[in-house]
Amino acid sequence: MSSTHAPAPAPAAERRVRHQARDAAALMAFSFATSVGAAVALALLTGLSGLGR
Repeated sequence: MSSTHAPAPAPAAERRVRHQARDAAALMAFSFATSVGAAVALALLTGLSGLGR
């Protein structure tokens, strides 16, 4: 009985590229949401500071 095993096949390149594309899209969505949130917060703070006068 032999104890040698065949090497496991490498994952398909398409799957890795698709996974990287999904990660990139998630990062872009997070960045967009963070930027919009910061802009809205600054706009609200600027607007609220004008109401106190």
